Amino acid sequence: MTITESAPATGRRRNGRAELSDRSRAERRLGLLLSAPAVLVMLIVTAYPLANAVWLSLFSYRLTAPDDRRFVGLGNYVTALSDPLFWQDVFTTFIITAITVGVELVLGFGLAMVMHQAIFGRRTVRTSILLPYGIVTVISAFAWRYAFDLQSGFVNSWFGLGDFAWFSHRWSSLAVIIMSEIWKTTPFVSLLLLAGLAQVPRDLGEAATVDGATAWQRLWRVTIPNMKAAILVAVLFRTLDAWRIFDNVFVMTAGQNKTETLSFLTYRQTITRTAIGLGDAVGVLLFLSVVLIAVVFIRGFRVDLSQVRGDR
Repeated sequence: MTITESAPATGRRRNGRAELSDRSRAERRLGLLLSAPAVLVMLIVTAYPLANAVWLSLFSYRLTAPDDRRFVGLGNYVTALSDPLFWQDVFTTFIITAITVGVELVLGFGLAMVMHQAIFGRRTVRTSILLPYGIVTVISAFAWRYAFDLQSGFVNSWFGLGDFAWFSHRWSSLAVIIMSEIWKTTPFVSLLLLAGLAQVPRDLGEAATVDGATAWQRLWRVTIPNMKAAILVAVLFRTLDAWRIFDNVFVMTAGQNKTETLSFLTYRQTITRTAIGLGDAVGVLLFLSVVLIAVVFIRGFRVDLSQVRGDR
């Protein structure tokens, strides 16, 4: 099969940088106008709590001693960043995020293909696939906890694992947390990718078939490139969500056996130890890491919808 690359959608270049097409500029302006009200409401709702958290993170402040409040500047941040426990939690959070997002992307794409190509019972297939996502996360976490529990669970008896205690070891505990997260949120990824599949022009696939392209070649050279925007949205949303994982860890292990994540560390410092200043510092670091992840993904993918469509 001969593949001829079309000219870039942006066409012209100025000072070494490609110019956006008129349609792309119009879409950006429209996107800003449509998102402005929601962004304004979010700023009103979140600006004060965020600013207050940043302010309190500059103090040595505990709820049990409200009068003993001392300004320490960036001392809480230095304490957090120099503590090996913080970096252990970062590593644990990274492991959970990397595995769950990677597996969910593969499984979600497969489920999206099934939903997209289903001929009979399409509504039933889509509803069945999306059912896990409709379950409240805490309820889902309790279900997985009881399923793998040594006393009340059925997993060990079904698979002949004997008296293996899943929640007594770090990696087995993380395995259950990761599996529960994948089961719960893969339908969400498949729903986003299904929307991307619906935007892939049929004539491109038909033309590739006429040119003798195999199914694998059509997938890699036609389908996936035209789904770049949908893949970005799915990976970005799930990465940000997985990086802030809390419910499953809280219900299943309560952070024991080195399964604590950054969100749980923030909770433990703020609520359990009542160390408001240090807990807010960890929370601000978590927020900054989320912003950094979002910037890296958006800059890395560099999705231009007009380029995907081939506009001039």
